[in-house]
Amino acid sequence: MKVIKRFSLIIAVMIISLSVAVLAGCKEQDKPADATPEKIEDMIGRVVEVTPGSYNRVVCIGAGALRIYSYIGDVSKLCGIEDIENTTLENRPKMFDSAARPYVLANKDVFNAISSSCGVGGPNAQTAEAEKILSCNPDIVISEYEDVEKENALQAQLGVPVITVKYGSSGVFDENVAKTFTLLGKIFAKESRASELNAFIANQKELIQNRVKDVKEEDKKSVYICGLGNWGTTNHLMTAQNYAPFNVANIKNVVTDLAKDGIQAIEYEKLVALGDKIDIMIIDSAAVKNIKPLYKENATLFDDIKAWQNGEVYLEMAYNAYYTNLEIALINTWYIAKVVYPELFSDIDIIAKTNEVTNAFLGKNLATEIYACPASFGGYQKIDTATFFN
Repeated sequence: MKVIKRFSLIIAVMIISLSVAVLAGCKEQDKPADATPEKIEDMIGRVVEVTPGSYNRVVCIGAGALRIYSYIGDVSKLCGIEDIENTTLENRPKMFDSAARPYVLANKDVFNAISSSCGVGGPNAQTAEAEKILSCNPDIVISEYEDVEKENALQAQLGVPVITVKYGSSGVFDENVAKTFTLLGKIFAKESRASELNAFIANQKELIQNRVKDVKEEDKKSVYICGLGNWGTTNHLMTAQNYAPFNVANIKNVVTDLAKDGIQAIEYEKLVALGDKIDIMIIDSAAVKNIKPLYKENATLFDDIKAWQNGEVYLEMAYNAYYTNLEIALINTWYIAKVVYPELFSDIDIIAKTNEVTNAFLGKNLATEIYACPASFGGYQKIDTATFFN
């Protein structure tokens, strides 16, 4: 009996010792011994004191904040999520559900398991919901609300660092993206991850540019990009004269004389006037649902466009869905380059490229899931102009 008691005592001591060791390990992981507070500058110029590597309860608010955190940070540390990101909720914004958002596809099980809401989210929610954020008890907030005064006020109210991130008009190739990755890498002790992703994007850009650098101006085809999404719905008149994928892939944009850069609508008369010059037409898949009823009412909608008549119309994936899907913007660049310069990109398989890029950004092959989303219409493809919109 004494032997049994002594053995039980030894086991109990071992369990307690192990528990203490585990707890000590957790405590050390929660706040590294060498972690010291320091001041950093976020993406809108605010100076915020942070303790790099010490954060374990993260909340992301505003368009694209969760996405950009997902590329660098640990999603298991999320303690609250916007309703728009939790696909199990019935009463929430659903305007982007049909479009592929790779960060949601990659992390949907994690996101859907988070019961705490840090706000509604979505393009119609332009104010941080402080009470809901507080209820999540975060120790840091990653925000995409680019208002200095409001961010300072929110930080004062929450009592934890609020870090503002930023995308930029050039999408995946924008310097703000690279700087945001570096910033998040610093805050969450993920410097190697941030450097790795920045290097991947830079390398992909260089690979594309090297293939097209010798294309002469007189040999270029004129291309029209349409259906670009910007804060909601879009159609065939939404375009951009300074479209980043075109700039990177040395592609001639048929639209050149708009009063400003950025995604915007042009007049239908202008599109008709450009029709004879459009050799290739690229339609962003986000616009298909809005073009279909217009085409049903008027089947001659695109008859003045040479590319439509010649069957040179192609579908790219929607890259703006609750801000920019950076990996899709990069894949789109490869696809458009392959469409316009098939002889220079004949070795590029777009499915393999999609998986390569999503692996680099999110650690998963997502081509099948991206193409299966309703607003992807089967994925990258040459459109049959006789049947596609019927």
